[in-house]
Amino acid sequence: MPSALPDGEPMPEDGALPASALEGAASRPLGFYLHVPYCATRCGYCDFNTYTATELRGSGGVLASRDNYADTLVDEVRLARKVLGDDPRPVRTVFVGGGTPTLLAAGDLVRMLAAVRDEFGLADDAEITTEANPESVDTAYLSELREGGFNRVSFGMQSARQHVLKVLERTHTPGRPEACVAEARAAGFDHVNLDLIYGTPGETDEDWRASLDAAIGAGPDHVSAYALIVEEGTQLARRIRRGEVPMTDDDVHADRYLIADEVLGAAGFEWYEVSNWATSEAGRCLHNELYWRGADWWGAGPGAHSHAGGVRWWNVKHPGAYASALAAGRSPGAGREVLSAEDRRVERILLELRLREGCPLSLLKEAGLSAARRALAEGLLEPGPYEGGRAVLTLRGRLLADGVVRDLVD
Repeated sequence: MPSALPDGEPMPEDGALPASALEGAASRPLGFYLHVPYCATRCGYCDFNTYTATELRGSGGVLASRDNYADTLVDEVRLARKVLGDDPRPVRTVFVGGGTPTLLAAGDLVRMLAAVRDEFGLADDAEITTEANPESVDTAYLSELREGGFNRVSFGMQSARQHVLKVLERTHTPGRPEACVAEARAAGFDHVNLDLIYGTPGETDEDWRASLDAAIGAGPDHVSAYALIVEEGTQLARRIRRGEVPMTDDDVHADRYLIADEVLGAAGFEWYEVSNWATSEAGRCLHNELYWRGADWWGAGPGAHSHAGGVRWWNVKHPGAYASALAAGRSPGAGREVLSAEDRRVERILLELRLREGCPLSLLKEAGLSAARRALAEGLLEPGPYEGGRAVLTLRGRLLADGVVRDLVD
């Protein structure tokens, strides 16, 4: 969750939404994102809305403590029930992210999930995910999560090479994420993801292949692979600016992506979104698909973003301010915006084009259709789906996805 919040109109104190937000809601899936903003240490590349104990000291008192955080988040889930009224939809997905959610006691995460279940109900086949750092869980912890209703876990692996982890300032040791996969399987988790990052300064092609091989060998059914983005204001950005570590260029990122697609494909993983591969349909992350397909989700927690029926809103960033608002009976919402029909059209293109199924050509205006024809001729779009009325990226198109999207939107 990026640390910056957008501008927007003020959020009502009771969190009430425009009537348009719930029009046709019954036809859209509903998900919950539960943000846990705590980390033991801050990784050098991280620009997310997270806080260490040192960063919170003296800036929120007991209200910002992770000891009572679950109670505070449950208060927002109850607020969501009031705001959404008699919305009959059971929740399709719950995703607990951070930060490091597993810094909280497993019982706290289970209690947060129970609040969603008690207030809204869960679909029979609901996907319930938590992120976890490898050093913050063990077999007993994972077993408690599984018994409490979680059925998917996502571990931050990043790399199998110690020198790469050191640049990223990750605290786990090589081999620990792979062990976590085995522990999760033993605890009864059918769906396990490993997150990888490529393009870290000092990483070689050999390092990247070793990381992919280690991830595949651990036996997850889902792998996410993201190019490192160096955000201003991070420790890594400062180190690059001082010349301590080199910046990785776009050509290297492209080469690493091609390696990832080749190695993962050979191991039975299929891409279903530009940065995500799964071994089966069941292994895909349904929660992220809610985002990519413009469904409804409520984001609870400091800085969390929500969306319902073309209305988007976001919470105050700081855990102390977040807890204070809820303690006073107010919505923690910092602002919101109502998307126009054109905004929603553009967002559909931006997000759906990244998916294996692509986006309908019917979303494009004349300039976008002309751009799609050029992209087809340049080998950026698949011919078969194009003939069937959809824009689907080729492998080369995935490498240039941002540019293709800009052309189709324009």
